[in-house]
Amino acid sequence: MAYSGLRFIVDVGVGKKVEEWLRANGYDVKTVRDIDPRAKDSAILQIAASESRMVITMDKDFGELVFRSRKAHTGVLILRLEDATGAEKVEIIKKILYEYKDRIKNKFCVFQDKTLRISRS
Repeated sequence: MAYSGLRFIVDVGVGKKVEEWLRANGYDVKTVRDIDPRAKDSAILQIAASESRMVITMDKDFGELVFRSRKAHTGVLILRLEDATGAEKVEIIKKILYEYKDRIKNKFCVFQDKTLRISRS
């Protein structure tokens, strides 16, 4: 299924259920949990960019890094799902990848209020 060419780095707050679902569906996944759970956002973004990975995070500070600080990236997906369970996050990731996988590579994306916004930067 992962023929989209998307590779991910999953931030700690996203959770193991999303990590496991992505791996089970053939995606190339690294986790911040395995790299360094206390890594700074800028370091996560740098690792992701150097390995052509899209960051999946719950942390809106990545928007600051991309838009204000103009940090290089190869895609960021921010999930604004403060009260979502792991299973709900998996369902949302599934929906995003099934419907938008060809449009999100190298893009800055925010999922909030059941809507995915895709930006160029």
